[in-house]
Amino acid sequence: MSAYWSGRKVLVAGGTGTIGVPTVGLLRSRGADVTVIAVDSMERAREVLGADVEYRRLDLTTLANCLEATKGFQDVFNLVGIKGSVGVGESKVASFFYAMSLFQTNLMEAAYRNSVERFMFVSSICAYPRSAVPKAEDTVWDGMPLQNDRIPGLVKRIGEVQAETYKLQHGWEGVRIVRPANVYGPLDDFDPATAQVVPALIRRMLAGESPLKVWGDGSVVRDFVFSEDVAYWTVEAMEKAPGGLPINIGSGEATTIRGLVTTLCSLVPVAPEVIWDPSGPTGDPVRLLDVTRAREILDYRTRTPLKEGLRRTMAWLSSQPEGALARKKPLYG
Repeated sequence: MSAYWSGRKVLVAGGTGTIGVPTVGLLRSRGADVTVIAVDSMERAREVLGADVEYRRLDLTTLANCLEATKGFQDVFNLVGIKGSVGVGESKVASFFYAMSLFQTNLMEAAYRNSVERFMFVSSICAYPRSAVPKAEDTVWDGMPLQNDRIPGLVKRIGEVQAETYKLQHGWEGVRIVRPANVYGPLDDFDPATAQVVPALIRRMLAGESPLKVWGDGSVVRDFVFSEDVAYWTVEAMEKAPGGLPINIGSGEATTIRGLVTTLCSLVPVAPEVIWDPSGPTGDPVRLLDVTRAREILDYRTRTPLKEGLRRTMAWLSSQPEGALARKKPLYG
């Protein structure tokens, strides 16, 4: 194992989230001195991070807070994110746009001003235009994102352009960029009203809902990647990837929603009756990432097969107290 992280001072923004918690654990296991900032309460942070991780509750939508937060760190991970279902992606889009634009812009600017050596910007599959073939990194500018979450996708594009501006004007090549596919795993949003497809279906199936109505006809294709896999390869990319070169992080495998539902049904004690609702919103017909670049640069591979990741996510959710799942999540974190 590389000694790169040993003793390095690392800031993880959004370190209490679905990707953040396993990222923090991995960095600490490699010897990094990790501090986490997020908007969760101290009680929540201690619950997911443990008692011995330094944690600060801080609003990152202001530049002053970001300058304070990033001072003295060698590496900064921006894992702050906003997730939501197809419907939420449209109904709360102004709130998403405002918060995302502020925290990603201010955090990167603060990292540059404070001479941070490396900065991880987590972009998204939603930045890509529609295509029926796997999305390669260099195709992101081939058209506009047309799916329901096109505006968050455009904000992510802006973040990538921001990274380029520092290189052009100041020669700062510290920004690393990854574009994850559809991420799922423990600590996700499992509220059926706001959750994305995997956590929503898991919650409903574990609750014994039957018949289970699913939007669409099941033909929509997605690329699902387990949160711990994303954390692992994001840490690897921070260490090994060239500055400014986006890298896709996904399974590279096409999974239809019908296939996903079938797999989930095989993991519950009693499979529900499934009713497909073609009138419901389904988003982009095909979302699949080309992971060739990741294989070449990071020796990338899928660490957690879909069925195993779903099983582990179900097990985690089943272990949670009922009240914990009703907790209101902040807009971002």
